[in-house]
Amino acid sequence: MGKLTKNQKLAAEKIEAGKAYSLKEAASLVKEITYTKFDASLDIDVRLGVDPRKANQMVRGVVTLPHGTGKQTRVLVLCTPDKENEAKEAGADFVGLDEYIDKIKGGWTDVDVIICTPSVMAKIGAIGRILGPRGLMPNPKTGTVTMEIGKAVKEVKAGKIDFKVDKQGIVHSSIGKVSFDAKQLSENAAEFLNTIVKLKPQALKGTYIKSIFISSTMGPGICIDSKTFGAAE
Repeated sequence: MGKLTKNQKLAAEKIEAGKAYSLKEAASLVKEITYTKFDASLDIDVRLGVDPRKANQMVRGVVTLPHGTGKQTRVLVLCTPDKENEAKEAGADFVGLDEYIDKIKGGWTDVDVIICTPSVMAKIGAIGRILGPRGLMPNPKTGTVTMEIGKAVKEVKAGKIDFKVDKQGIVHSSIGKVSFDAKQLSENAAEFLNTIVKLKPQALKGTYIKSIFISSTMGPGICIDSKTFGAAE
């Protein structure tokens, strides 16, 4: 590990070793120990007691954060001409079909979310190998393959995010900005965690939520008391 900077040392000193904080305490503390000159993101990491290799233990879902993510979400809508106006009026940043598929084939992926109609999925299959690893592949389960294009765009712009457990059994997401007040941060975190609790696989034996940490960009992790979020048996 590299040498800690002065600010990193100050931040680490304010976190009590071995303590699990409440969401409210952690939200206030993360604001106090963030020294970046830019508006840092608030990240959450939830370690689950699942085996993601088993299909019946895959945890994946969507959540609309009450206060949004604080990020400008760039949305591409791939659709037929009859849906283009609906997408544009809802606030989509890019709207089209063949020209964007060609751009993506050429290496362009400068978007955060891609939404499409079911009728164009066959065309999108050709770029699945590019979109899949970047987490951009539209999926009916997360509401990004839909006939209700306008509604889907508005939801994403308002702070709807999708998440899934990784190969190590961890769910990672950004759930706000440090410039939010502590109440907004704790409410966003609570909504995210409550959604994960509801997705507990029926096949799972033992502890579901093993640990929860929140941190700001480049900041140390703060342990959250997971007992308040269904971590107990």
